[in-house]
Amino acid sequence: MHSAVLLIEFGSIILGLGLLGRFAARFRLSPIPLYLLAGLAFGEGGLLPLGASEEFVATGAEIGVILLLLMLGLEYTASDLVSNLKTHYPSGLVDCALNALPGAAVALLLGWGPVAAVVLAGVTWISSSGVIAKVLGDLGRVGNRETPVILSVLVLEDLAMAVYLPIVTALVAGAGLLAGSLTLAIALGAAGLVLFVALRYGRVISRFVSSDDPEKLLLVVLGLTILVAGVAQQLQVSAAVGAFLVGIALSGEVAEGAHTLLSPLRDLFAAVFFVFFGLHTDPSSIPPVLLPALGLAVVTALTKIATGYWAARRAGISVKGRWRAGGALVARGEFSIVIAGLAVSAGIEPSLGPLATAYVLILVVLGPLTARYTEPVATWWSRRRESPRGTAETETTARAKEADAPVTD
Repeated sequence: MHSAVLLIEFGSIILGLGLLGRFAARFRLSPIPLYLLAGLAFGEGGLLPLGASEEFVATGAEIGVILLLLMLGLEYTASDLVSNLKTHYPSGLVDCALNALPGAAVALLLGWGPVAAVVLAGVTWISSSGVIAKVLGDLGRVGNRETPVILSVLVLEDLAMAVYLPIVTALVAGAGLLAGSLTLAIALGAAGLVLFVALRYGRVISRFVSSDDPEKLLLVVLGLTILVAGVAQQLQVSAAVGAFLVGIALSGEVAEGAHTLLSPLRDLFAAVFFVFFGLHTDPSSIPPVLLPALGLAVVTALTKIATGYWAARRAGISVKGRWRAGGALVARGEFSIVIAGLAVSAGIEPSLGPLATAYVLILVVLGPLTARYTEPVATWWSRRRESPRGTAETETTARAKEADAPVTD
């Protein structure tokens, strides 16, 4: 009987997610806010709380995080990451300072303590690569001059995750200074080792994993990723970092083939992850934190726009391109929820999950709008500021001409 209820509940969840995804695609929206709302509706304090399938959904959510980071790693080669780090690290530092500090400040002002401050700093820092990539494609800007600047900022954020996630994992686990330092040292050592091996022996690793049979390739890559993620978690590093490093180590045709095969699984389990996060957020806990979430969303939307503008200006992009770059970076999404999920699972601060949910809901909806309208609004505002001055100058010039004109009968 229990298995029958589990199948009915889980089947209903998957079917509902599919319908929500189709609805979002029809209106060219990100499905993330709809998945979060679905979790809120069927979680604690929701319309119809789930029971039998919750443990199964929790396992699916963990796999979702692993696949999200694996696919992220598959997007880059080790040489790409090293090149971006050398060339664009100033943009990454500005991005971190402008967008992480507001989150940390709000957590401290709310009296949540230093651990919650580090977590909320990450929530407000990391943009949503998935949402931004989709928006750039929808707006036809993939070939624009500012797009490489946007991508370089996102790459640096993704690379920073390999350092940041182990820190957060150690902090939320309550590890002391020695244990936390050891965890971070292991994570940095593993990341450095993987980058070195990928640069030197990436082709050998890819040849070992490679297979002409899609089934065998899928099984080997998925099995290797989950195995490494499990070992990383056992070492108190982070399963997500382990998966990310596996993705970086694979390159060439293997990476392309694995990306194609794993994309549907990633989408499925990532959707389950967002639902799971919503399941553990009581809808009644959101209104008390809605005002701080809204204020934080407005502030960090502006700081992201400033980040993109500064990075594009540094790259020699025109003014219009700078505004487009800034507006495109506003959206937060999957990784903000991943970071908040670590704190929620550890019971760090009860209000952190609801605030992160409200914050992401606001910016995942606002992000596509800022990407589309920041540059036209900035252009309009600039012309409006210049027009009174231009009118005054025109009138002054006209009067001067009349004064200097010869008197005629």
